[in-house]
Amino acid sequence: MNWIDYTIIVVYLLGFLGLGYLFKENKNSSDYFLGGRSMGWIPLSLSTMATQLSAVSFISAPAFVGIKDGGGLQWLTYEFGVPLAMAFLLIAIIPSLYKAGIVSVYEYLERRFDASSRLLISFVFQISRSVATGVMVYTMALILQATTGIDFWISVLLIGIITLIYSFQGGMKAVIWGDVIQMLILFVGIIICLSYGLSALGGIDNFLTQVDGDRLTAVDFSKWGFNNADGKDEFGFWPMVIGGFFLYASYYGTDQTQTQRLLSAKGMPTIKKLLLANGLFRFPVTLTYCIMGLVLGTLLVTDFGFQEQITQVYEANIGSLEGKKADLMVPIFIVKYLPNGIIGILLVAIMSAAMSSLSSTVNSLSAVSLEDFIKRFKGNLSDKQYVQYSRYLSVFWGLVCLFFAFFAGSIEGTVIEVINKISSIFYGPILAAFILALLTKRTHAMGANIGIIAGVLLNMYLWLYVPEVFWFWWNAIGCVVTIVIAYTLSLLVPMKTKEGVSISYVESKKEIAILLGYFILIVVVAIGLKNFLI
Repeated sequence: MNWIDYTIIVVYLLGFLGLGYLFKENKNSSDYFLGGRSMGWIPLSLSTMATQLSAVSFISAPAFVGIKDGGGLQWLTYEFGVPLAMAFLLIAIIPSLYKAGIVSVYEYLERRFDASSRLLISFVFQISRSVATGVMVYTMALILQATTGIDFWISVLLIGIITLIYSFQGGMKAVIWGDVIQMLILFVGIIICLSYGLSALGGIDNFLTQVDGDRLTAVDFSKWGFNNADGKDEFGFWPMVIGGFFLYASYYGTDQTQTQRLLSAKGMPTIKKLLLANGLFRFPVTLTYCIMGLVLGTLLVTDFGFQEQITQVYEANIGSLEGKKADLMVPIFIVKYLPNGIIGILLVAIMSAAMSSLSSTVNSLSAVSLEDFIKRFKGNLSDKQYVQYSRYLSVFWGLVCLFFAFFAGSIEGTVIEVINKISSIFYGPILAAFILALLTKRTHAMGANIGIIAGVLLNMYLWLYVPEVFWFWWNAIGCVVTIVIAYTLSLLVPMKTKEGVSISYVESKKEIAILLGYFILIVVVAIGLKNFLI
């Protein structure tokens, strides 16, 4: 790195400080947390994808595809459940939540069940999301330190403080437009890495000649994920489609970080376009960074200097990077193969992706803390008080995430898998709570709460004591177990139930047909990739 790279980083960080100032006028809860419900589908779509395509995806997913044992293009199966989940949300979940006029998505659970259900899920969300985000910032800061020499604590503070300032000032509008900028930078970064990687290999023909053919198989119908103690029964078609459906339905439909974007939309036509865009555009983006992973992995095999540099950095930082050697591939490539100036842009891409995830987390955690807890004890707040509390909570949750970043400790495996495992413990039971609230009338609060707790405890048990079950299944298992226990208890122990709000449906036959057709298309494309690339 030289002065050009540092200048690019400084200009970028100063620009984001200005972004917060640009959107500093927030008059009430709708302004600060929902952008005044004025956002169009294009910025919301890019914002959603930016949060999903985080620094972890930019660094860890290509490492899985390119060099991790058992990796390869089977990473594409992560995307199979997305269009199916978008179709389900469009039919069953999102219209009712949007028309309820809520800020915290968990408020709906109180309207349907009682305060205990709302507070339980909200508390689970706050703990799991802050820990997972802290782990992400921790890992990115470690990798930046190992590859560029930027001290760990400086990386954490740069990512954290800049994000806190523009989130504090601008609220949801700053978060969304910041995500749009970060998404564009990140995608440009992927294209740059892909282009320079192909150039270093001598072109596309050389890449296709040298690429490991075993990594080109994307779809495996023989793996069911129930004999996974050795890690070789992962990423089969059925666990990825079924487990992925439950994971993404929960992530996009019940996780405050994503639902808050849906609730920020101008209206249901915007939401329909947003869900359709998420269902259609994720696969091409994922395919692009998977191909980048194949290219860099092939370059690593053919360039002993590349291998040696990764090994040197890993051994010099073994105490902090143990188990994450693969995650060094992309950042080492950046500093080894790219010219000054481009290095700065790519480091900005890594930092911007981390900032995107952190800003979304901070804003959503602030929203649920204020709506689900503070307002309960403080009573009605004036608009001025509401915005003040919102900003103070943004700072508080930002500091909590940075605390976890400083003390996250050692994690085994590529970090993207670890973060997804943490989330998959909770996603299924949380989705079940909303399905019970929206689609059943006889389920009561006690049954729902016991079902949620049982689903989470079962998933934790599977993680700790049943490694044979691939973690993608936890999303489906946790959801089904929660529904069965909650509904059974509600039938066995009759109690008075609440109606909640009216169920809303939106005419979406065209969108549903497109999403289902697209699911078939991406499966066919993934199956045919090996023949196309060989």
